[in-house]
Amino acid sequence: MSEKIHVMFTEEQVDKKIRELGEQISADLHGEPVKLVCVLKGASFFACELAKRISAPVYMDFMYVSSYGNGTESSGEVKITRDLESPIEGENVLIVEDIIDSGNTLHFLQKEFKDRGAKQVRICTLLSKPDRRQVEVDVDYIGYVIPDEFVVGYGLDYAQRYRNLPYIGVIEL
Repeated sequence: MSEKIHVMFTEEQVDKKIRELGEQISADLHGEPVKLVCVLKGASFFACELAKRISAPVYMDFMYVSSYGNGTESSGEVKITRDLESPIEGENVLIVEDIIDSGNTLHFLQKEFKDRGAKQVRICTLLSKPDRRQVEVDVDYIGYVIPDEFVVGYGLDYAQRYRNLPYIGVIEL
């Protein structure tokens, strides 16, 4: 299988955007600590780079949450396959996601974290595809709004491949 990949955002463009997001988040936090929740696996590249650029104290935790499996379409059913290691009650929570497509996962997590007693729940995504929304989600920080194309790289995958690309590209299936 040999797919063609066309660069949508270069490594330099992505790096600049993450710096800008980190500055905006830092300003909004006013020095208060934040628990950065990385949605694995895809957001791991983005979350680590973002954490380095937030000047407030950052505590990281990770979750496996999926509505995709190995496909390219959301199943609509959100599953937590690995939960947080520590409670979030009273915490400022920043959910970090690589891409918001259907909105199902983030809608689910936002409600879940509020139900668990988080002080505040914000969402940061590197990419947003509003044309694909099935559920509306209030997103506080968006790197790029993109059209309805299947993208890979910088943590985004196609059947677990291409995560390690240092840029974001459109894959021709």
